[in-house]
Amino acid sequence: MKTKILIVEDDADLGQLLQQYLDMNGFEARRVYNGEEAIDDLKNNDYDLLILDVMMPKEDGFRLAGKLTSYYPDLPFLFVTAKKMKADIVYGLRLGADDYIVKPFDADELILRMHNILKRVKKNGKDMTGLISIGQFRYDHKNLKLSSPDNVRILTDKEAQLLYYLCMHRGQLIKREEILTYLWKEPDFFSGRSMDVFISRLRKYLSGDPAVHLESVRGMGYQFYIDGPSKQE
Repeated sequence: MKTKILIVEDDADLGQLLQQYLDMNGFEARRVYNGEEAIDDLKNNDYDLLILDVMMPKEDGFRLAGKLTSYYPDLPFLFVTAKKMKADIVYGLRLGADDYIVKPFDADELILRMHNILKRVKKNGKDMTGLISIGQFRYDHKNLKLSSPDNVRILTDKEAQLLYYLCMHRGQLIKREEILTYLWKEPDFFSGRSMDVFISRLRKYLSGDPAVHLESVRGMGYQFYIDGPSKQE
């Protein structure tokens, strides 16, 4: 089965060329012209990855990215845009983008980055059912359900969002400010205290498997990792 890509690009010529190039390289690509059309399309079709322009009519790529992280948190996406200011790049990544490529770009580099994103998603334990493997646990982010061989727990929205963020950055040093900006929007004192409470809850929930680690890195943030290979569905 081919990997399905949705291109959200209002430039008709670039969008067509990109669609043709992806098709030539083994993908199944479809194109829409703005964020509104993308959301409508996602209601009826499933995709493995989205490519977003930023500057588009009706609804731009940044607004669309905000909706994607809320409505389709398991769906990876990257920006391909002419907006090259550092502030734009940082903002795009903070919205949850898996990558940010500035136009003009090399098509072969884009393909390579897409493969890297898809490989990373697979490595993080996701499968086609949307389940994430965490040692002995199975996490169904869509239904907020964390399951172990002897227990099923329904998470709150914030617990679910935090666990998903940790899973998507497994094995990396995750800075406190990044989590606070992504989930709480403001990295202030009260948000930090709230995050500490949710981190403690997740540690308790995952304590049944000694191979699962959520460790604090003093003065920096956290590392979330699992000893040994994770089981796949």
